[in-house]
Amino acid sequence: MTASSTAAPSSRRLLLTGAAGGLGKVLRQTLKPHASLLRLSDIVEPQAPQENEEVVVCDLADKAAVDQLVKGVDAILHFGGVSVERPFEEILGPNISGTYHIYEAARRHGVKKVIFASSNHVVGFYKQSETIDALAPRRPDGYYGLSKSYGEDLATFYFDRYGIETLSIRIGSSFPEPQNRRMLCTWLSYDDLTQLIVKGLETPNLGHTIVYGMSDNPTVWWDNRLAAHLGYEPKDGSARFVDKVEAQPPVAADDPAALYHGGAFTAQGPFEEA
Repeated sequence: MTASSTAAPSSRRLLLTGAAGGLGKVLRQTLKPHASLLRLSDIVEPQAPQENEEVVVCDLADKAAVDQLVKGVDAILHFGGVSVERPFEEILGPNISGTYHIYEAARRHGVKKVIFASSNHVVGFYKQSETIDALAPRRPDGYYGLSKSYGEDLATFYFDRYGIETLSIRIGSSFPEPQNRRMLCTWLSYDDLTQLIVKGLETPNLGHTIVYGMSDNPTVWWDNRLAAHLGYEPKDGSARFVDKVEAQPPVAADDPAALYHGGAFTAQGPFEEA
């Protein structure tokens, strides 16, 4: 069976990995109008399935389990894995092996579209004084960023070799509102994230497109000109939170949060045993 990557929402079967995580719980709700079936998966069991939902517990490091997880869906929203900086050994199974297993299962079952939750931490070591686009060389700021960089390489390879299309969303900071000064530049609202996912599902000739996941913020470090074909027009922005955030104590000029795109991630670790 070859799954359709352009199925209409009324018949679109979507797999969402990481469904028990912070963004997964949000997307479970916001994506309902855009799918006939949501298959929700995580290493811990998400909340009980509602109408037009399936729940599957799956360890992304288990290749056979992932293969079964992907069977019968039209597209994959891959948000599963470790989402913070951790020792390499903790990143390896879910983020590196797990993403490979997702793409291998997509190949085996004819799934032709993946929305990959990449990260700004793929380019975290750029200075905040620099504005970059998707062609800028990657500068991962840790093991987490390295795992997302690897995922983007997988996306390119599986498109070139097997025609599987991917939208890699280099998510900035997706929370209800910006929590600090850095997030005033990196904030991505939940509605804008959902819009990006839907654009990725519906855009033809996607190839492997990289887009920076950000809302319409007053100051930005990322240029999305190379993703213009998505037609993404953010509806939200961080301007309304500026006064609240600026009321916080100032950050030291040499603090990584004030220097680098990746903020504190650039200084976490090494994670050596005591």
